[in-house]
Amino acid sequence: MPADTGDLPIEVLSRAHDRTDFESGAEELNRYLKEQASQNVRRRVAAAFVAHDASRVVAYYTLSATAVELDDLPDEMARRLPHYPLIPTTLLGRLAVDVSWRGRGLGERLLVDVLARSLASQIASYAVVVDARDDAAARFYRRYGFRYLGQSDRRLFIPMATIARLPPG
Repeated sequence: MPADTGDLPIEVLSRAHDRTDFESGAEELNRYLKEQASQNVRRRVAAAFVAHDASRVVAYYTLSATAVELDDLPDEMARRLPHYPLIPTTLLGRLAVDVSWRGRGLGERLLVDVLARSLASQIASYAVVVDARDDAAARFYRRYGFRYLGQSDRRLFIPMATIARLPPG
């Protein structure tokens, strides 16, 4: 097993990746990877990216297109945008790390990869949005500059302009 998460490749989910033993501690995240992720990729409703050790998946995340209501953005941001009712964004739908890899910074490495891929996309997107599954997840995203979106205490976002100013991963 690599001592450093930097040794792990992160790539698009394929049949070559072994998902059978993935265990994040959250049954819905395990089930999604094992039973639904490939279907969503084939149907083009989500892109799934995996970090793997040999062929065994040890972490993953998904990205898809979404939109947020202009009124949910902070006023100082909303007034600089076109007055469309919906603003295009990128949704970080899921991010999970296998329990055997926790505490090594792999979640942070995946988040950096999420932000880099989202910024590099040629599809217009104002921000990356995430629906944190619990308070601990919300705190994780807040540590990396995500802000609350609207009145929600679990929906967060980080503008692409902020991502572009972050130091390289």
